[in-house]
Amino acid sequence: MSANKGKILAAFMAGLLGLFAIVTFSKGGFFIGKHEGDTLHLLQMLLRMGDGDWPHLDFVTPIGVLAFAPITVFLEAGYGVGQAILAGQFLVAIVFFPVAWWVAKSRFEGGWALLFAATILVYAVALVHGEAHDSVSISMHYNRWAWAAAFLAITTTILPGREGDNPRIDGVVVGLAMAAMALIKVTYFAAFFIPILVGLLARGAWRTVLWAALTGAVAAVVVTLWAGTPLFWLAYLRDLLNVAASDVRPQPGRAFGDVVSAPAYLGGSLVAVLAVIFLRQAGRKAEGLTLLLLVPAFFYVTYQNFGNDPQWLWLLGILLFSMRPNGPVFSGFGWDMQKAISAVALAALCFGTPSFLNMAASPFRHLATDVEDYAALMPGTGVHEDLQTFAPRAYRVDVRRALDGPDTPFAAYYDEKAREDTTVTFKGRTLEFCSLELGMVAWFKTLADDIAEWDQGRDKSLFTADLLSSYWMYGDLKPLEGGAPWYYGDLTGIENADYLLLPHCPLSPDTSKKILDEVTGQPWFDAVKEVRRTELYTLYSLPGERPIKVAPPKEPDEETSAQD
Repeated sequence: MSANKGKILAAFMAGLLGLFAIVTFSKGGFFIGKHEGDTLHLLQMLLRMGDGDWPHLDFVTPIGVLAFAPITVFLEAGYGVGQAILAGQFLVAIVFFPVAWWVAKSRFEGGWALLFAATILVYAVALVHGEAHDSVSISMHYNRWAWAAAFLAITTTILPGREGDNPRIDGVVVGLAMAAMALIKVTYFAAFFIPILVGLLARGAWRTVLWAALTGAVAAVVVTLWAGTPLFWLAYLRDLLNVAASDVRPQPGRAFGDVVSAPAYLGGSLVAVLAVIFLRQAGRKAEGLTLLLLVPAFFYVTYQNFGNDPQWLWLLGILLFSMRPNGPVFSGFGWDMQKAISAVALAALCFGTPSFLNMAASPFRHLATDVEDYAALMPGTGVHEDLQTFAPRAYRVDVRRALDGPDTPFAAYYDEKAREDTTVTFKGRTLEFCSLELGMVAWFKTLADDIAEWDQGRDKSLFTADLLSSYWMYGDLKPLEGGAPWYYGDLTGIENADYLLLPHCPLSPDTSKKILDEVTGQPWFDAVKEVRRTELYTLYSLPGERPIKVAPPKEPDEETSAQD
């Protein structure tokens, strides 16, 4: 019976993955509908890795190497970046396949096994990060992959094997899943490590813990050999600390308290608390303890992810249906815990359904996309033009400007103090507030070509006073050695830059101001000279010796402290 169950499950998974593959690759390219900035951030790292660079060692990023490596396999094989991204997702799904098969087969019965396995495959190959916005995007693909790894480890931990535990296989599954989280996005590893360890020990699975530790150690050795140096881990830690200490983007969404108790999240939070209580009252003490530790971890990962999408609710619903008692079990209040847990499980699934269905439907939505108004995200790159975006978003250049000021019709209402965060003064020049809202492709291409066509600009590297530094992908420029594709704080890589680029309409004026203020505080600031100015940007030469002086963190004032 078990053998037949395993064969049926494997056939279902293979059929589902085959269906997704046909739907995904039939389009002949990859057509995104939003998040061009995030996609350009990803492309910088993919193209650099395709040329032999390593994250952390050659450029700064808090995202782990396994978030990019499955895609770069296909870049190095000659695929265009659009097809490489799609193929990379299916490589991840193939790697997850046997692990998901084992966990689904050993932990679930009937349709729940099929649903759990389908969940892992959907998270691997979806073409949107979640939420309920019906568009196509590769942004934050690593969050989906890390959630899939977390679901595998959590399920193996909290549910005992239906036919008895297999410490060796279970330990390998947990160890590989934890290693994947650490090397995709370490937030997941940090949040779930303690709950998973305690959960395994709470049900006496200490041999599973040993096998998991051994598997994790082997994975660390393999990655060290792959990177070619143990310094990889120190560089990874440096990047993580750099981001943790940065005030540019301390969290990418709502405050932690809001993620727990705001109206959009309170229902899910109450479901999680009730699940813990009802499991304990139903006699599932170990499972209740593990879930009690998992709940704050779920909250934290949700808080750290853009969009603050509580995707753990979908998993919680599946797990609760598998943990409810087989028959009536009454609490001290006379409640039937089988029915109570079933109700909570159904509520969790209902809360999690919009995000899951959005991901599951995204490949079909991509297939149905009318691409008549789409254009290459990196025009003129040949094979890489298979990654396209909605043309009006790429080429319609919209900016946001300030209309108030001392010499404007709104002078009577001008508040200089209220403009402190938007006023930028650099090298004795006060810059007009301007922010690029739309048209990144046109902007990056125009500036990159203009700099490269200048007789002193071709084949030079730039440190950009902005959030994103993708100019080198659009003209005859070089990527910045040791730089950060996305600005997280500090002047990382500026010692290797030929010029400082100041866009007159940056993506993030706040970030531009922070960077220029930091440059102003450097001992070599006086040697920074303007060498080229157009209506769109200013270029500054940088001195040969550039020791970086890191400013101490600012003490929060009363107002800031109260807000925190």
